[in-house]
Amino acid sequence: MLEAVGNFFHDLICAVGGIYTESNAVRAAIFAFLGIFTFHKQFYWILGFFITRRFKPAKENHKYAVLIPARNEEAVIGNLIDSINRQDYPKELVTIFVVADNCTDSTAQVARENGAVCYERFNDAERTKGFALKFLFENIEKDYGIEAFEGYFIFDSDNLLNKDYITRMNEAFDSGEKIITSYRNTKNFDENWVASTYALHWLRSIRQNHRARSVLHLATNIQGTGFLFANELVRDGWHYTSLTEDRAFTADAVAHGYQISYNDAAVFYDEQPTSIRIALRQRIRWAKGHLLAFVESGWPLFKNIFVGNCFKEKRPKGEKRKITKEAVLEGIRHRFASFDTLAQLIPRSLIKMILWLIVSVFIYACHKYANGVEAYMFNPKGNWLVRGLNYVFGDVYITASPGIKAFIYSMSLAVLWNALGKIAYDIKQMLIAVYVFIVERKRIIKIHPLKKALYCITWPTFDIIGRWAMYIALFKKVTWKPIPHTSKVTINDIEKK
Repeated sequence: MLEAVGNFFHDLICAVGGIYTESNAVRAAIFAFLGIFTFHKQFYWILGFFITRRFKPAKENHKYAVLIPARNEEAVIGNLIDSINRQDYPKELVTIFVVADNCTDSTAQVARENGAVCYERFNDAERTKGFALKFLFENIEKDYGIEAFEGYFIFDSDNLLNKDYITRMNEAFDSGEKIITSYRNTKNFDENWVASTYALHWLRSIRQNHRARSVLHLATNIQGTGFLFANELVRDGWHYTSLTEDRAFTADAVAHGYQISYNDAAVFYDEQPTSIRIALRQRIRWAKGHLLAFVESGWPLFKNIFVGNCFKEKRPKGEKRKITKEAVLEGIRHRFASFDTLAQLIPRSLIKMILWLIVSVFIYACHKYANGVEAYMFNPKGNWLVRGLNYVFGDVYITASPGIKAFIYSMSLAVLWNALGKIAYDIKQMLIAVYVFIVERKRIIKIHPLKKALYCITWPTFDIIGRWAMYIALFKKVTWKPIPHTSKVTINDIEKK
Protein backbone atom coordinates (compact mmCIF):
# COMPACT_ATOMS: atom_id res chain seq x y z
CA MET A 1 0.00 0.00 0.00
CA LEU A 2 2.72 2.49 1.01
CA GLU A 3 4.70 1.57 -2.07
CA ALA A 4 1.65 2.23 -4.26
CA VAL A 5 1.12 5.64 -2.63
CA GLY A 6 4.81 6.42 -3.05
CA ASN A 7 4.71 5.46 -6.72
CA PHE A 8 1.62 7.62 -7.23
CA PHE A 9 3.30 10.72 -5.79
CA HIS A 10 6.51 9.94 -7.70
CA ASP A 11 4.58 9.79 -10.98
CA LEU A 12 2.59 12.92 -10.08
CA ILE A 13 5.70 14.98 -9.28
CA CYS A 14 7.41 13.79 -12.47
CA ALA A 15 4.29 14.70 -14.48
CA VAL A 16 4.22 18.19 -12.96
CA GLY A 17 7.94 18.58 -13.60
CA GLY A 18 7.37 17.58 -17.20
CA ILE A 19 5.48 20.80 -17.90
CA TYR A 20 8.20 23.08 -16.52
CA THR A 21 9.42 24.28 -19.94
CA GLU A 22 5.88 25.20 -21.07
CA SER A 23 4.89 26.77 -17.74
CA ASN A 24 8.10 28.79 -17.62
CA ALA A 25 7.34 30.10 -21.11
CA VAL A 26 3.86 31.15 -19.94
CA ARG A 27 5.41 32.86 -16.90
CA ALA A 28 7.86 34.73 -19.13
CA ALA A 29 5.01 35.79 -21.44
CA ILE A 30 2.98 37.15 -18.50
CA PHE A 31 6.03 38.99 -17.19
CA ALA A 32 6.54 40.51 -20.64
CA PHE A 33 2.88 41.57 -20.74
CA LEU A 34 3.19 43.21 -17.31
CA GLY A 35 6.32 44.95 -18.57
CA ILE A 36 4.20 46.74 -21.18
CA PHE A 37 2.56 48.64 -18.32
CA THR A 38 5.87 49.93 -16.96
CA PHE A 39 7.86 50.88 -20.08
CA HIS A 40 6.97 54.58 -19.73
CA LYS A 41 8.00 54.98 -16.09
CA GLN A 42 11.61 55.87 -16.83
CA PHE A 43 10.43 58.65 -19.14
CA TYR A 44 8.31 60.03 -16.27
CA TRP A 45 11.36 60.04 -14.00
CA ILE A 46 13.42 61.97 -16.55
CA LEU A 47 10.70 64.47 -17.37
CA GLY A 48 9.86 64.96 -13.69
CA PHE A 49 13.47 65.81 -12.93
CA PHE A 50 13.46 68.82 -15.25
CA ILE A 51 9.99 70.32 -15.35
CA THR A 52 6.59 70.54 -13.73
CA ARG A 53 3.44 72.30 -14.78
CA ARG A 54 3.02 75.94 -13.75
CA PHE A 55 -0.21 77.90 -13.58
CA LYS A 56 -0.77 81.60 -14.31
CA PRO A 57 -2.31 83.92 -11.70
CA ALA A 58 -6.06 83.40 -11.52
CA LYS A 59 -8.42 85.88 -13.15
CA GLU A 60 -11.21 84.95 -10.75
CA ASN A 61 -11.46 83.81 -7.13
CA HIS A 62 -13.76 80.82 -6.86
CA LYS A 63 -15.92 79.67 -3.96
CA TYR A 64 -14.76 76.53 -2.15
CA ALA A 65 -15.79 74.14 0.57
CA VAL A 66 -13.08 72.48 2.65
CA LEU A 67 -14.09 69.00 3.86
CA ILE A 68 -12.43 67.34 6.85
CA PRO A 69 -13.49 63.83 7.95
CA ALA A 70 -12.33 63.34 11.55
CA ARG A 71 -12.49 60.59 14.14
CA ASN A 72 -11.18 61.50 17.60
CA GLU A 73 -8.87 64.20 16.26
CA GLU A 74 -9.17 66.81 19.02
CA ALA A 75 -5.36 66.96 19.32
CA VAL A 76 -4.72 68.15 15.76
CA ILE A 77 -7.87 69.42 14.05
CA GLY A 78 -7.61 72.88 15.60
CA ASN A 79 -4.16 73.36 14.05
CA LEU A 80 -5.47 72.44 10.59
CA ILE A 81 -8.44 74.82 10.81
CA ASP A 82 -6.10 77.55 12.07
CA SER A 83 -3.88 77.09 9.00
CA ILE A 84 -6.98 77.36 6.79
CA ASN A 85 -8.16 80.50 8.55
CA ARG A 86 -4.70 82.05 7.99
CA GLN A 87 -4.91 81.67 4.21
CA ASP A 88 -4.28 84.75 2.08
CA TYR A 89 -7.40 83.83 0.09
CA PRO A 90 -10.68 85.78 0.65
CA LYS A 91 -12.26 84.23 3.76
CA GLU A 92 -15.82 84.78 2.53
CA LEU A 93 -15.13 82.35 -0.33
CA VAL A 94 -14.05 79.46 1.92
CA THR A 95 -16.37 77.40 4.14
CA ILE A 96 -14.92 74.71 6.38
CA PHE A 97 -16.98 71.56 6.96
CA VAL A 98 -16.05 68.86 9.48
CA VAL A 99 -17.72 65.49 9.93
CA ALA A 100 -17.02 64.23 13.46
CA ASP A 101 -17.29 60.55 12.62
CA ASN A 102 -18.12 58.27 15.57
CA CYS A 103 -16.10 60.52 17.88
CA THR A 104 -15.83 59.92 21.60
CA ASP A 105 -13.75 63.02 22.30
CA SER A 106 -14.25 66.77 21.80
CA THR A 107 -13.43 66.87 18.06
CA ALA A 108 -16.80 68.45 17.21
CA GLN A 109 -16.45 71.09 19.92
CA VAL A 110 -12.92 72.05 18.84
CA ALA A 111 -14.04 72.26 15.20
CA ARG A 112 -16.96 74.56 16.02
CA GLU A 113 -14.88 76.74 18.33
CA ASN A 114 -12.49 77.31 15.43
CA GLY A 115 -15.26 78.35 13.06
CA ALA A 116 -16.05 75.16 11.15
CA VAL A 117 -19.50 73.86 10.31
CA CYS A 118 -19.58 70.48 12.02
CA TYR A 119 -21.88 67.52 11.46
CA GLU A 120 -21.74 64.56 13.82
CA ARG A 121 -22.17 61.03 12.55
CA PHE A 122 -22.73 57.88 14.59
CA ASN A 123 -22.73 54.71 12.52
CA ASP A 124 -19.95 52.34 13.51
CA ALA A 125 -21.14 49.70 11.04
CA GLU A 126 -19.93 51.85 8.13
CA ARG A 127 -16.47 52.82 9.29
CA THR A 128 -14.46 54.02 6.31
CA LYS A 129 -13.47 57.59 5.50
CA GLY A 130 -15.55 57.26 2.35
CA PHE A 131 -18.76 56.74 4.36
CA ALA A 132 -17.94 59.84 6.42
CA LEU A 133 -17.54 61.88 3.22
CA LYS A 134 -20.77 60.43 1.82
CA PHE A 135 -22.59 61.59 4.96
CA LEU A 136 -20.97 65.03 4.74
CA PHE A 137 -21.95 65.55 1.10
CA GLU A 138 -25.52 64.49 1.87
CA ASN A 139 -25.75 67.16 4.56
CA ILE A 140 -24.15 69.83 2.36
CA GLU A 141 -26.66 69.00 -0.38
CA LYS A 142 -29.52 69.29 2.11
CA ASP A 143 -28.40 72.52 3.80
CA TYR A 144 -26.54 74.37 1.04
CA GLY A 145 -26.80 72.53 -2.26
CA ILE A 146 -23.80 70.90 -3.94
CA GLU A 147 -23.53 73.72 -6.48
CA ALA A 148 -23.30 76.36 -3.75
CA PHE A 149 -19.56 75.71 -3.95
CA GLU A 150 -17.60 75.56 -7.19
CA GLY A 151 -14.97 73.21 -5.83
CA TYR A 152 -14.31 70.91 -2.88
CA PHE A 153 -11.05 70.40 -1.00
CA ILE A 154 -10.49 67.25 1.06
CA PHE A 155 -8.01 67.15 3.93
CA ASP A 156 -7.21 64.85 6.82
CA SER A 157 -7.34 66.35 10.30
CA ASP A 158 -3.57 66.17 10.79
CA ASN A 159 -2.78 68.30 7.72
CA LEU A 160 -1.41 71.84 7.73
CA LEU A 161 -1.49 74.29 4.81
CA ASN A 162 0.99 76.86 3.62
CA LYS A 163 -0.45 80.37 3.78
CA ASP A 164 -0.87 80.61 -0.01
CA TYR A 165 -2.18 77.07 -0.52
CA ILE A 166 -5.73 77.89 -1.62
CA THR A 167 -4.51 80.80 -3.75
CA ARG A 168 -2.17 78.47 -5.61
CA MET A 169 -4.80 75.77 -6.04
CA ASN A 170 -7.26 78.39 -7.26
CA GLU A 171 -4.80 79.23 -10.06
CA ALA A 172 -5.01 75.65 -11.31
CA PHE A 173 -8.78 75.52 -10.87
CA ASP A 174 -9.24 78.84 -12.68
CA SER A 175 -7.22 77.49 -15.62
CA GLY A 176 -9.95 74.92 -16.18
CA GLU A 177 -8.60 71.89 -14.29
CA LYS A 178 -11.34 69.81 -12.67
CA ILE A 179 -9.23 67.68 -10.31
CA ILE A 180 -5.96 68.90 -8.80
CA THR A 181 -3.64 67.35 -6.24
CA SER A 182 -0.78 69.17 -4.52
CA TYR A 183 2.69 68.98 -2.99
CA ARG A 184 2.58 66.66 0.03
CA ASN A 185 5.26 67.50 2.56
CA THR A 186 5.73 65.99 6.03
CA LYS A 187 5.60 67.80 9.36
CA ASN A 188 7.26 65.00 11.36
CA PHE A 189 9.82 63.91 8.73
CA ASP A 190 12.64 63.57 11.27
CA GLU A 191 10.65 62.00 14.11
CA ASN A 192 11.89 58.48 13.35
CA TRP A 193 12.80 56.16 10.48
CA VAL A 194 9.23 54.88 10.01
CA ALA A 195 7.89 58.40 9.43
CA SER A 196 10.80 59.13 7.08
CA THR A 197 9.89 56.21 4.78
CA TYR A 198 6.41 57.66 4.27
CA ALA A 199 7.80 61.16 3.75
CA LEU A 200 10.23 59.93 1.10
CA HIS A 201 7.46 57.94 -0.58
CA TRP A 202 5.25 61.01 -1.05
CA LEU A 203 8.18 62.97 -2.48
CA ARG A 204 9.09 60.07 -4.76
CA SER A 205 5.50 60.06 -6.04
CA ILE A 206 5.83 63.74 -6.91
CA ARG A 207 9.00 63.20 -8.90
CA GLN A 208 8.08 59.82 -10.36
CA ASN A 209 4.43 60.45 -11.21
CA HIS A 210 2.77 63.79 -10.53
CA ARG A 211 5.11 66.22 -12.28
CA ALA A 212 5.33 64.38 -15.61
CA ARG A 213 1.67 63.43 -15.80
CA SER A 214 0.61 66.99 -15.12
CA VAL A 215 2.91 68.38 -17.82
CA LEU A 216 1.51 65.85 -20.30
CA HIS A 217 -2.10 66.63 -19.27
CA LEU A 218 -2.70 63.01 -18.29
CA ALA A 219 -4.09 61.84 -14.96
CA THR A 220 -1.97 61.46 -11.89
CA ASN A 221 -3.29 59.63 -8.83
CA ILE A 222 -5.10 61.11 -5.85
CA GLN A 223 -3.38 60.06 -2.62
CA GLY A 224 -5.91 60.34 0.18
CA THR A 225 -5.72 64.02 1.04
CA GLY A 226 -4.69 67.45 -0.22
CA PHE A 227 -6.75 67.62 -3.40
CA LEU A 228 -9.45 69.74 -5.02
CA PHE A 229 -12.20 68.82 -7.47
CA ALA A 230 -15.09 70.56 -9.23
CA ASN A 231 -18.65 70.22 -7.96
CA GLU A 232 -19.71 68.39 -11.12
CA LEU A 233 -17.97 65.25 -9.87
CA VAL A 234 -20.31 65.00 -6.87
CA ARG A 235 -23.58 66.29 -8.27
CA ASP A 236 -24.99 62.83 -7.61
CA GLY A 237 -23.21 62.52 -4.26
CA TRP A 238 -20.05 60.77 -3.08
CA HIS A 239 -19.99 57.07 -3.98
CA TYR A 240 -16.48 56.00 -2.96
CA THR A 241 -16.77 54.15 0.34
CA SER A 242 -14.21 51.36 -0.01
CA LEU A 243 -11.10 50.93 2.14
CA THR A 244 -9.18 53.28 -0.18
CA GLU A 245 -11.64 55.83 -1.49
CA ASP A 246 -8.82 57.77 -3.16
CA ARG A 247 -7.92 54.92 -5.53
CA ALA A 248 -11.57 54.33 -6.38
CA PHE A 249 -12.14 58.05 -7.00
CA THR A 250 -9.04 58.25 -9.21
CA ALA A 251 -9.92 55.22 -11.30
CA ASP A 252 -13.55 56.24 -11.75
CA ALA A 253 -12.65 59.83 -12.71
CA VAL A 254 -10.11 58.69 -15.31
CA ALA A 255 -12.52 56.11 -16.69
CA HIS A 256 -15.02 58.94 -17.22
CA GLY A 257 -12.47 61.04 -19.09
CA TYR A 258 -11.21 63.48 -16.46
CA GLN A 259 -7.65 64.73 -16.25
CA ILE A 260 -6.06 64.81 -12.79
CA SER A 261 -3.48 67.55 -12.58
CA TYR A 262 -0.79 68.43 -10.05
CA ASN A 263 0.15 71.83 -8.65
CA ASP A 264 3.74 71.91 -7.40
CA ALA A 265 3.33 75.39 -5.89
CA ALA A 266 0.55 74.40 -3.46
CA VAL A 267 2.19 72.86 -0.38
CA PHE A 268 0.56 71.11 2.56
CA TYR A 269 1.99 69.05 5.41
CA ASP A 270 0.97 65.63 6.64
CA GLU A 271 1.69 63.62 9.81
CA GLN A 272 3.18 60.18 9.18
CA PRO A 273 2.93 57.05 11.35
CA THR A 274 5.86 56.41 13.67
CA SER A 275 4.92 52.88 14.76
CA ILE A 276 5.79 49.87 12.61
CA ARG A 277 2.61 48.16 13.87
CA ILE A 278 0.42 51.06 12.79
CA ALA A 279 2.30 51.32 9.49
CA LEU A 280 1.75 47.64 8.69
CA ARG A 281 -1.93 47.88 9.58
CA GLN A 282 -2.35 50.90 7.31
CA ARG A 283 -0.41 49.33 4.45
CA ILE A 284 -2.52 46.15 4.56
CA ARG A 285 -5.64 48.34 4.32
CA TRP A 286 -4.12 50.21 1.37
CA ALA A 287 -3.25 46.91 -0.31
CA LYS A 288 -6.77 45.53 0.16
CA GLY A 289 -8.22 48.73 -1.25
CA HIS A 290 -5.80 48.50 -4.16
CA LEU A 291 -7.07 45.02 -5.01
CA LEU A 292 -10.71 46.12 -4.70
CA ALA A 293 -10.11 49.16 -6.94
CA PHE A 294 -8.49 46.90 -9.55
CA VAL A 295 -11.52 44.58 -9.51
CA GLU A 296 -14.00 47.48 -9.64
CA SER A 297 -12.34 49.75 -12.21
CA GLY A 298 -9.82 47.61 -14.08
CA TRP A 299 -12.22 46.48 -16.80
CA PRO A 300 -13.63 49.95 -17.69
CA LEU A 301 -10.09 51.33 -17.90
CA PHE A 302 -8.99 48.41 -20.07
CA LYS A 303 -11.94 48.94 -22.43
CA ASN A 304 -11.19 52.65 -22.69
CA ILE A 305 -7.73 51.87 -24.05
CA PHE A 306 -9.30 50.30 -27.14
CA VAL A 307 -12.76 51.86 -27.57
CA GLY A 308 -12.31 55.30 -26.04
CA ASN A 309 -14.52 56.67 -23.27
CA CYS A 310 -17.02 53.88 -22.63
CA PHE A 311 -19.06 56.23 -20.40
CA LYS A 312 -19.46 58.90 -23.07
CA GLU A 313 -23.03 59.69 -24.07
CA LYS A 314 -24.02 58.01 -27.31
CA ARG A 315 -24.94 60.15 -30.30
CA PRO A 316 -28.62 60.31 -31.28
CA LYS A 317 -29.51 57.83 -34.01
CA GLY A 318 -28.71 59.20 -37.43
CA GLU A 319 -26.41 61.97 -36.20
CA LYS A 320 -23.07 61.95 -37.96
CA ARG A 321 -19.87 61.88 -35.98
CA LYS A 322 -17.80 65.06 -36.23
CA ILE A 323 -14.08 64.35 -36.34
CA THR A 324 -11.95 67.30 -35.24
CA LYS A 325 -8.29 67.68 -34.37
CA GLU A 326 -9.22 68.43 -30.75
CA ALA A 327 -11.42 65.33 -30.50
CA VAL A 328 -8.66 63.10 -31.92
CA LEU A 329 -6.05 64.48 -29.52
CA GLU A 330 -8.41 64.12 -26.57
CA GLY A 331 -9.14 60.54 -27.58
CA ILE A 332 -5.42 59.71 -27.65
CA ARG A 333 -4.87 61.47 -24.32
CA HIS A 334 -7.74 59.66 -22.63
CA ARG A 335 -6.76 56.24 -23.95
CA PHE A 336 -3.21 56.65 -22.67
CA ALA A 337 -4.43 58.05 -19.34
CA SER A 338 -6.65 54.97 -18.97
CA PHE A 339 -3.68 52.74 -19.79
CA ASP A 340 -1.50 54.60 -17.29
CA THR A 341 -4.09 54.43 -14.50
CA LEU A 342 -4.69 50.74 -15.16
CA ALA A 343 -0.92 50.25 -14.90
CA GLN A 344 -1.07 51.69 -11.37
CA LEU A 345 -3.91 49.37 -10.37
CA ILE A 346 -2.53 46.08 -11.67
CA PRO A 347 -1.15 44.23 -8.61
CA ARG A 348 2.10 43.28 -10.33
CA SER A 349 3.97 42.26 -7.19
CA LEU A 350 1.18 39.87 -6.24
CA ILE A 351 0.93 38.34 -9.72
CA LYS A 352 4.70 37.89 -9.89
CA MET A 353 4.83 36.28 -6.45
CA ILE A 354 2.08 33.79 -7.34
CA LEU A 355 3.82 32.88 -10.61
CA TRP A 356 7.15 32.56 -8.82
CA LEU A 357 5.72 30.20 -6.19
CA ILE A 358 3.93 28.04 -8.74
CA VAL A 359 6.47 27.93 -11.57
CA SER A 360 9.90 28.93 -10.26
CA VAL A 361 9.60 27.12 -6.94
CA PHE A 362 7.15 24.23 -7.11
CA ILE A 363 7.15 23.16 -10.78
CA TYR A 364 10.91 23.82 -11.01
CA ALA A 365 11.47 21.61 -7.95
CA CYS A 366 9.33 18.87 -9.51
CA HIS A 367 11.36 19.16 -12.71
CA LYS A 368 14.60 18.75 -10.79
CA TYR A 369 13.13 15.87 -8.78
CA ALA A 370 12.78 14.03 -12.08
CA ASN A 371 16.05 15.15 -13.66
CA GLY A 372 18.46 16.00 -10.83
CA VAL A 373 20.21 19.28 -9.97
CA GLU A 374 23.28 20.81 -11.57
CA ALA A 375 23.41 24.52 -10.78
CA TYR A 376 25.55 27.34 -9.42
CA MET A 377 24.63 28.60 -5.98
CA PHE A 378 25.80 32.07 -7.06
CA ASN A 379 25.34 32.36 -10.82
CA PRO A 380 28.20 34.37 -12.38
CA LYS A 381 25.62 35.73 -14.86
CA GLY A 382 23.22 36.89 -12.15
CA ASN A 383 22.60 40.41 -10.78
CA TRP A 384 25.41 42.53 -9.35
CA LEU A 385 24.97 41.08 -5.83
CA VAL A 386 25.03 37.48 -7.04
CA ARG A 387 28.08 38.15 -9.19
CA GLY A 388 29.80 39.73 -6.20
CA LEU A 389 29.09 36.69 -4.03
CA ASN A 390 30.32 34.44 -6.81
CA TYR A 391 33.54 36.46 -6.93
CA VAL A 392 34.00 36.16 -3.15
CA PHE A 393 33.11 32.49 -2.72
CA GLY A 394 34.00 31.17 -6.14
CA ASP A 395 31.96 28.69 -8.18
CA VAL A 396 29.89 26.92 -5.55
CA TYR A 397 28.25 24.15 -7.54
CA ILE A 398 25.19 22.24 -6.29
CA THR A 399 24.52 18.75 -7.63
CA ALA A 400 22.00 16.09 -6.67
CA SER A 401 20.68 12.95 -8.32
CA PRO A 402 16.98 12.74 -9.19
CA GLY A 403 14.80 12.33 -6.10
CA ILE A 404 13.68 14.11 -2.98
CA LYS A 405 17.11 15.62 -2.29
CA ALA A 406 17.07 17.27 -5.72
CA PHE A 407 13.55 18.54 -4.98
CA ILE A 408 14.66 20.19 -1.71
CA TYR A 409 17.91 21.56 -3.15
CA SER A 410 16.21 23.12 -6.17
CA MET A 411 13.45 24.66 -4.07
CA SER A 412 16.04 26.10 -1.70
CA LEU A 413 18.03 27.53 -4.62
CA ALA A 414 14.91 29.16 -6.05
CA VAL A 415 14.21 30.84 -2.71
CA LEU A 416 17.85 31.94 -2.38
CA TRP A 417 18.01 33.42 -5.89
CA ASN A 418 14.77 35.30 -5.35
CA ALA A 419 15.91 36.64 -1.99
CA LEU A 420 19.22 37.83 -3.45
CA GLY A 421 17.37 39.51 -6.29
CA LYS A 422 15.07 41.35 -3.89
CA ILE A 423 18.02 42.40 -1.69
CA ALA A 424 19.92 43.73 -4.73
CA TYR A 425 16.84 45.66 -5.85
CA ASP A 426 16.19 47.13 -2.39
CA ILE A 427 19.81 48.25 -2.00
CA LYS A 428 19.58 50.07 -5.33
CA GLN A 429 16.41 51.77 -4.08
CA MET A 430 18.50 53.57 -1.46
CA LEU A 431 19.73 55.76 -4.32
CA ILE A 432 16.19 57.06 -4.76
CA ALA A 433 16.26 58.38 -1.19
CA VAL A 434 19.57 60.10 -1.95
CA TYR A 435 18.05 61.57 -5.12
CA VAL A 436 14.97 62.86 -3.25
CA PHE A 437 17.05 64.46 -0.50
CA ILE A 438 19.11 66.28 -3.14
CA VAL A 439 16.36 67.55 -5.47
CA GLU A 440 13.90 68.44 -2.69
CA ARG A 441 16.46 69.84 -0.25
CA LYS A 442 14.98 73.35 -0.29
CA ARG A 443 11.50 72.15 0.67
CA ILE A 444 12.34 69.58 3.33
CA ILE A 445 12.77 70.63 6.96
CA LYS A 446 16.39 70.65 8.10
CA ILE A 447 17.55 67.16 9.07
CA HIS A 448 20.94 66.19 10.51
CA PRO A 449 23.19 64.53 7.86
CA LEU A 450 23.56 61.36 9.95
CA LYS A 451 19.79 61.04 10.15
CA LYS A 452 19.57 61.48 6.40
CA ALA A 453 22.09 58.69 5.93
CA LEU A 454 20.05 56.44 8.24
CA TYR A 455 16.84 57.27 6.39
CA CYS A 456 18.44 56.39 3.06
CA ILE A 457 19.36 52.96 4.45
CA THR A 458 15.92 52.31 5.99
CA TRP A 459 13.98 53.74 3.03
CA PRO A 460 13.61 50.39 1.13
CA THR A 461 11.52 49.02 4.01
CA PHE A 462 8.59 51.06 2.67
CA ASP A 463 8.41 48.95 -0.49
CA ILE A 464 9.23 45.74 1.39
CA ILE A 465 6.29 46.30 3.75
CA GLY A 466 4.15 47.19 0.74
CA ARG A 467 4.92 43.89 -0.98
CA TRP A 468 4.15 41.81 2.09
CA ALA A 469 1.02 43.86 2.82
CA MET A 470 -0.25 42.94 -0.64
CA TYR A 471 0.36 39.23 -0.02
CA ILE A 472 -1.41 39.39 3.34
CA ALA A 473 -4.32 41.45 1.99
CA LEU A 474 -5.16 38.76 -0.57
CA PHE A 475 -6.22 36.41 2.21
CA LYS A 476 -6.97 38.68 5.19
CA LYS A 477 -10.33 40.26 5.96
CA VAL A 478 -9.51 43.93 6.42
CA THR A 479 -11.55 46.52 8.27
CA TRP A 480 -10.97 50.25 8.48
CA LYS A 481 -9.29 51.48 11.67
CA PRO A 482 -8.26 55.07 12.43
CA ILE A 483 -4.61 56.10 12.41
CA PRO A 484 -3.76 58.04 15.60
CA HIS A 485 -2.47 61.61 15.17
CA THR A 486 -0.80 63.31 18.10
CA SER A 487 1.72 65.76 16.63
CA LYS A 488 1.51 69.24 18.18
CA VAL A 489 3.42 70.84 15.28
CA THR A 490 1.68 73.95 13.92
CA ILE A 491 2.12 75.80 10.65
CA ASN A 492 4.01 78.48 12.63
CA ASP A 493 6.52 75.87 13.81
CA ILE A 494 7.11 74.72 10.23
CA GLU A 495 7.53 78.28 8.96
CA LYS A 496 10.21 78.89 11.61
CA LYS A 497 12.09 75.76 10.51
